[in-house]
Amino acid sequence: MTEQKSLFSDEITRSGNGINLSVKLGKIKLDNPVIACSGTFGCGVEYNNFYNTAVLGAVTTKSYSLEPMEGNPPPRIYETAAGVLNSIGLQNDGIDAFIKKHLPGAEKLGIKIILSIFGQDLREFDKIAYRILKIEDIREKITAVELNLSCPNIKKGGMAFSAVPGEVREIVGSVVNILNIPVIAKLSPNQDNIIEAAAAAREGGAQAVSIINTVVGMAVDIKTFRPGLGNILGGLSGPAIKPIALAKVYSLAREKILPVIGMGGIFNWEDALEFLVAGAGAVGIGTVNFIQYDAGKRIIEGLRNYLESRKIYDINEVIGRIRT
Repeated sequence: MTEQKSLFSDEITRSGNGINLSVKLGKIKLDNPVIACSGTFGCGVEYNNFYNTAVLGAVTTKSYSLEPMEGNPPPRIYETAAGVLNSIGLQNDGIDAFIKKHLPGAEKLGIKIILSIFGQDLREFDKIAYRILKIEDIREKITAVELNLSCPNIKKGGMAFSAVPGEVREIVGSVVNILNIPVIAKLSPNQDNIIEAAAAAREGGAQAVSIINTVVGMAVDIKTFRPGLGNILGGLSGPAIKPIALAKVYSLAREKILPVIGMGGIFNWEDALEFLVAGAGAVGIGTVNFIQYDAGKRIIEGLRNYLESRKIYDINEVIGRIRT
C-alpha cells in the first residue's frame, strides 16, 4: 500500500502532533469551524441530551428581539424537494428571557454562544445591545453578537436592512460602539448587493459576515389550492440552496472584505469542506440538525479524519485554497 501524500504536497504541509481545527474570524476565536445556525439549535442545551454540544465551534442562538414575539400563523413548515420552507416569523421570548433563562443553561454546559439579535429599527438594535451590556462577565459568556440584518425594516416598507448598505453601516457601527465584544453581520442572499453590504459592515466595525440566510420561496397545496405556508412566502433551506450559497460565499470571500461564515445546505463534512475551500473561514449547519441530531459532531470528526488522511495538520491550510 502506498502512503497517502498531502493534498498540497510541498506547498504548505508541515509536521506536527495532532490536527489543528481552530480558526479565527477577526477577533473571534473558535476551537473548530463548525457553528450551529440561528433558529435550528436553540442555545444547544436541548441537543446536549444527545451529545456534548460544547464540542461545536459555537452555537448561534435564535434571533432575539427587545420584547417577545409570537411569530407567523401556521402552517410554518413545508417540506420540499431537497429542502424545507419555513415561515416562523422570528418567534422568540425576548432578550431578557435569553439573559435570565437560556444563557445560564448554556454557560453551565460550556457551550460557546453567538447571540443573534434583531430590531425593527436602529433604536431597537441599540436598546437590545444595552441590555446585553449588562451581562456580568460578558466576554466570558458571549463569543460574539450576530446582527440579523436579513430581517425586514418594518418602518421602511419591510425591506431587509442588508438591502441598504448605509443602514448596515449605521446599525453595525452603533452596536459596536455600545458593546465590547465582536459583532457579526448576517446578510440576506435575496438582494444583489452582498459585497457592498459586507463593505459597509466592515466600515461599521464588524469582525465577520455570515451568509447565506434562506432564499425566498413558496409552495402550493394542489388539493386545497392554498399556499403551503400560512404566511404564503417563506425561506428555503437545505441541500437545494447549497450551490447558491457556495457561489455567494466564493464571490464574497475572494473580495477579502471580512472573514465569511458560510452556510446553506451543509449536510456532511464534505459539504463543509467545499465551503472552506471556497473561502469560508467557518461554516454554519442548520436544516441538517432536524435530520441528524449529532450532525455537528459528525462533521467535526469527518473534517479531522480527512485532514489526517491527507497529511494536512491545520484546517486553515485548506481555507480559500480553491484552484481556479
